[in-house]
Amino acid sequence: MAAEVKGATHNIAQMMQMTAAREVYGKVLAELGKKNKDIVVLTADLMRANKSGQFRANFPDRFFNTGIAEQDMMSIAAGLALEGKIPFASTFATFASMRACEQVRTDIAYPNLQVRIVATHAGVTMSGGTTHYAVEDIAILRSMANMTVIVPGDPNQVGKVIEASLDYAGPVYIRIGRGKEPVVYEKEYDFKIGKAITVRQGKDATVIACGIAVFHALQAATKLAEKGISIRVIDMHTVKPLDTEAVLKAARETGKIVTAEEHSIIGGLGSAVAETILEGGVSVKFKRLGIPDVFPPIGSPEELYAEYGFDGDGIARQLTSMF
Repeated sequence: MAAEVKGATHNIAQMMQMTAAREVYGKVLAELGKKNKDIVVLTADLMRANKSGQFRANFPDRFFNTGIAEQDMMSIAAGLALEGKIPFASTFATFASMRACEQVRTDIAYPNLQVRIVATHAGVTMSGGTTHYAVEDIAILRSMANMTVIVPGDPNQVGKVIEASLDYAGPVYIRIGRGKEPVVYEKEYDFKIGKAITVRQGKDATVIACGIAVFHALQAATKLAEKGISIRVIDMHTVKPLDTEAVLKAARETGKIVTAEEHSIIGGLGSAVAETILEGGVSVKFKRLGIPDVFPPIGSPEELYAEYGFDGDGIARQLTSMF
């Protein structure tokens, strides 16, 4: 069952406080490095991009830059894990999930090693077109046995994910964007890998979202509340293992489910939720929102969210059509 968080703000103006997830990652990693000497950090010539330079400045002997050799980086991370270290390996999401796919699968997932793959510039946040977009990565990593897949619901949640991962068994894929994003959680709250968070209660329909789409879902819920429509919003930060109890509870109680994600609608959060509902035997109205079966063109993230209908207005339109 999803935990309800009292610290989540429903004030859209307040949520326009912006921060970058990779900045949080770099800061928290450096802080944790002081407490845990087993933490090591690897990057593929992207220290400035993924903000791991702060860790390097403090612990140069525990920092490894492999250069533009993502496959080697993943294999080295596996070796360090076998020696009892906790490696955090960082590169762009498209390279972590595709260029180094075989090494992630065979060297890390297959032996079930405690490697944390922190994939930055995910989704369409790179603004560099198809070659640098990562809209298939959740589907790829989710299909690997032993792999945990996490898409934090706001930038500050990244810190909680990194800290929670230290004692978590097996490999973890942590997916974050490039730029500044709205802060959803304004107060302290409990976080647990695999436990969804209900950030807004509602009875008429549910939006199950991850990443930036959590903010978009709250925008939609606020808009529809003005029309007397009550929308539940669930932050499904852990796409695998999915909180199936939270999904089925929402399906039974609201009867309408919309999923929203900055990823292809094939194989991502929407697919995972659909599989759960179908296997659970619950009859609902259902729609997946995200990137359709296309290669997105070059554009700003905000333009593409609107183009494909999973910004706040797009989610609101979809929900309205279901009544």
